[in-house]
This record gives sequence, C-alpha cells and structure tokens, in this order.
Amino acid sequence: MESIDVLVLRTARDWLAAGDRVLLATVARTWGSSPRPVGSMMALRSDGRVVGSVSGGCIEDDLIHRYTTAYGGDGLTDGAPEVVRYGVSADEAHRFGLPCGGTLELVLEFSPSGSLLDELLAQLDAGRLVRRRLVLAANTVTLEPTATPEQFSFDGRQMINTLGPGYRLLMIGAGALAEYLATMALFNGFKVTVCDPRPEHMQTWAVGGVERIVGMPDDVVRDFAVDLRTCIVALSHDPKLDDLALLEALHGPAFYIGAIGSRRNSQLRRERLIEHFGETEASLERLQGPIGIYIGSKTPAEIAVSVMAQILAAKNGVGLSGGLSVAAAKTRECLAAT
Repeated sequence: MESIDVLVLRTARDWLAAGDRVLLATVARTWGSSPRPVGSMMALRSDGRVVGSVSGGCIEDDLIHRYTTAYGGDGLTDGAPEVVRYGVSADEAHRFGLPCGGTLELVLEFSPSGSLLDELLAQLDAGRLVRRRLVLAANTVTLEPTATPEQFSFDGRQMINTLGPGYRLLMIGAGALAEYLATMALFNGFKVTVCDPRPEHMQTWAVGGVERIVGMPDDVVRDFAVDLRTCIVALSHDPKLDDLALLEALHGPAFYIGAIGSRRNSQLRRERLIEHFGETEASLERLQGPIGIYIGSKTPAEIAVSVMAQILAAKNGVGLSGGLSVAAAKTRECLAAT
C-alpha cells in the first residue's frame, strides 16, 4: 500500500489525463489543534469525488460544495493558487468540526500541471527524494532533487514540500510477529521488507506486498541504502542474525532501530555489543530494546501493535515518557510483586 500523499498525486494525475478538472489542496499552516498535519493533501475532481484528506471531513464537504457544480458550487476553473483559512472564529471552528481553538490554512491549486505530476511521480517511483516548490504569485511549480528530507514550509509566498521516497521498514527475521508488524506497517503507508537467511522461515511467509530477501542480515542492511525514513527492527531472536544487523544499522541514519527481547536479553545484547564489537553506552542510545510501548501485550498481534505505536511515535517526532517503555513497566510490576 503506497503512502496517501503518493496516492493523492497519482489520482490527480490520472484525473487530469482523463480530461477532468482537478483541485489540489494542501494543509499549509495550522494554529492550535488540527485534525491533519501540514503537508497533508487532497485532490478534488469536478464531479465532487475526493481522494486524501485535509480535515475530519467537514472542510472537504465545504470545498466540494464551493467548487463543484454537481453540488451547487461555481465549479473548478483555472487560475492562480488561493489561500483559504478555516476555523478563525469559534463558530466557524464548530461548523467545520475543528478542535477547540483549531485553525488551518489551505493552499488551493486549480488544475495543476499533469506533465509535472507525471515527472514528480516518475521520480518518486524511482525512489528519489524531490522538493516541490510552488510560487503562488507566479503560479509556477518547480521540482528539485534533494538528498535530505526537509520539513514542509509555507511563508505566504511559496510552499515547499519534500516528497518521497516513502517510509520503509526492514525486519530481520520472518515469523508470526513479523507478519503482524508488516501488515500494520503496510496500512500505515510503509514499504516493507523482510530479511531472513533461513529458507524454511521465508517459505511460510504469508503477507503479500512485502519484499522478501534471503540473505545475511548485516549484508542486507549494508546494501539497503538506509536513510532518514528507514526503520529497522530485529525480530529473529537469534543473536548471530540480530546483532550483526544492528551493528550495521546503528552506524546509519535510520530514524528507529529496535530489537525484540526481554529486559535480560536486551541487556545481554548491549553487553555483547560493547564487549565484543567496541560499542559504547553512548553509541547504543539509539537502540530500542525491549521494543514497543507497554500495553500489557502477550500475543504476537498485540506485541506488533505495541511496536508499531513506538515506531509511529518516532516517525512523528513524539517523545514518549520513560513510563511508557516496556522495560520501565516490567520493572514496576516486579517491584510491586515483592
């Protein structure tokens, strides 16, 4: 399952190619609480069909009624981009279903260039990172290759959105937990790869849409072109596989690195990496283990929920308090039992 941003762009391109008029809306700025983060996009076709989202639904409805003749609006036309704001007053916030005090600003692009969307999608499909720059007054869009993911920005005059490649999850070890975690990651727009050198484990893999690699995990990590949108999770329970893969991962830019295991096994892993491989407490700060947030999970499916929540928190830049960690919660339980 591809990311929602790519789906919006691809659908807009296809609608334009079919001769439809299209509105591309992007959340440019927010104040207070907002249902969707900046950079979120939706495409609106002239008949009222929508893909993507900029709010919980009420703002989409307003755009449909305002810009499509099928619902009584003026219809989609060509023209310079517009900036519209929702939720300025308490009454308007209530009308559009925004949280209390929430305000958001949208940039509306009317009939964006189909050829530029084609070019952008070709770059994204090739795994490249692209900076899309819209200058509102001139109504011009430029595409620029970049090597570093950047934060979305809008200063009232130009909008810059860095797109692709999508977030990726590399899992070491093919098992039940990996299958559940892969399913959740796919639904969250990640491209998922599972690596396991044991053919008997890979032969039973049942989740579609996942790249499967039979090879030594440290070699796979080394060749994976890990970037800031990559997370790596070791799930094999075999130190010969997990440790070497983690060593490679820790010296790269992945935004999340974690390994399954109990508190004792996680501590033994850290001791091995320090004693035999020259790591330090400082170099191991990025290594998550035990992985996940504490929800009392017992089954592979529940553990996968816990791990996916921690990965998404890291992806979204949300710092989790120490009390949410599995290790801290287990320690509290042990102390309470004594």
